Amino acid sequence: MGFRTYKPASPLAAFVDYIWAYNGFDSPQLKERIFPTGTFEMVFNLQRDALRVYQSLGSEPGRLSGAVVSGPYEAGFFTDTTEEAAVIGVHFKPGGAFPFLGISADELADMHLDLGTMWGSAASETRERLSAASTSCQQFRLLENLLLARLCRSSEHHPAVALALEGFSKDNTRGVVRKLAREAGYSDRRFIDLFRVEVGLKPKLFNRIQRFQRLLTLVDLRTRPNWSELALNCGYFDQSHLIRDFLAFTGVSPADYVHRLNHFRTKDLRVKFNHLPLVQ
Repeated sequence: MGFRTYKPASPLAAFVDYIWAYNGFDSPQLKERIFPTGTFEMVFNLQRDALRVYQSLGSEPGRLSGAVVSGPYEAGFFTDTTEEAAVIGVHFKPGGAFPFLGISADELADMHLDLGTMWGSAASETRERLSAASTSCQQFRLLENLLLARLCRSSEHHPAVALALEGFSKDNTRGVVRKLAREAGYSDRRFIDLFRVEVGLKPKLFNRIQRFQRLLTLVDLRTRPNWSELALNCGYFDQSHLIRDFLAFTGVSPADYVHRLNHFRTKDLRVKFNHLPLVQ
């Protein structure tokens, strides 16, 4: 399986964390659970004009085109890996998708939407041009230029949102939301509304997800994590607090997650970060 990433240059770098591509993806797992990141994702299926997304394992799939945008999810979602043999996507920075949407970010919370709903025929044309490109490098440059051409709205965050995103990158404690609202000079309600419009989630939930993502990064580097130590380092009250959030965002306990991850490693199977294969 080929996996490549590309970090765009300024000014796009202020909004996009990286552009990614999977080529020749062939997974023995039928479905994967994708954990919440608090960010937006834009995805193009390069093999066929279709994608399937499941809200839960027992639900009927949401049938979408091959060009979609994923809003920030509270508890993640499920995908069908049989449709991911060749895909390319954009992983936006927190709050980074708002200049490209044309709508408030919170309108896409907990949902996927056909990109054509916002971009019109340009969405399918973009997918076709990406499919026709012969190399990942060409695809990255093409997608970068297309995104640059759509930077038509104000590209600056509201000062309160910029303050919040910077604050959350440094402080994951429970009281940080009210502290930042006071620092920005707004009431709690106004601060929450401003944040949701550009980021898509309430600041308290966003902060929880960012804390979980930092935890997940550390967990994936260890075969036998010290949960008490990780709870302390990541800003949780205690190990029980960590376990509750981990269950809420992944559907499995921390110990079960590590057990599954180590199992796949022993079989030399690649597991994508922030994904949990469900069938072997």
